[in-house]
Amino acid sequence: MSRVPALTTTSYAVLGLLAVRPWSTYELARQMDRSLGRIWPRAQSKIYEEPKKLVRHGLATAAEESVGRRRRTVYTITPEGRRALAAWLREPGEGPALEWEQLLKVFFADSGTTADTLAALQAARAWAVERNTENLAAARAYLAGQGPFPERAAQNMLAGRFLTDFYALVATWAEWAIGIVEQWPEDPREAVADREEMAEIVRRAERTGTKVSDSG
Repeated sequence: MSRVPALTTTSYAVLGLLAVRPWSTYELARQMDRSLGRIWPRAQSKIYEEPKKLVRHGLATAAEESVGRRRRTVYTITPEGRRALAAWLREPGEGPALEWEQLLKVFFADSGTTADTLAALQAARAWAVERNTENLAAARAYLAGQGPFPERAAQNMLAGRFLTDFYALVATWAEWAIGIVEQWPEDPREAVADREEMAEIVRRAERTGTKVSDSG
């Protein structure tokens, strides 16, 4: 007898979508990309595996239906699935794990050229602007009462605020870093850290620590 694969965070993300409404596998993959891709990006191949796993755990059911001449499988959450989702939500979860190729290249800037670092920073700024354009369109749609699943607007607002601030953070940081690196010599190994900028980083870290302590 084959062993049922363990549930992962992605499993619960798919289960959460099924709590909104039933979906076909194709619809789930599209919805994961559209609504969760900015906070929990996963390859489509992984998404296609998850509904079947949920069925094996008894957390969802699968039903065949016809759409014209085509057949598709639609997945629906079960009562046990809703209880499992509620139990998962009671746990606070892990903090974010940053994975950012452009920042990694900036970290190793001394092995390239100043022009390489500027290109990475400019790409980071462009990424933030592009993502915020999509984010702004979604925010305006919800403000006008035209966003998808309007009954979930209060929940979507929380994630939307984070993403808005995150894109602003990346854009602001990239602008600052570009201004710094533009003053570097052609060889990054010859660059000298600005002590006042280092002091400002310390002040920012101290202010963040104070805010966290006060809110706690």
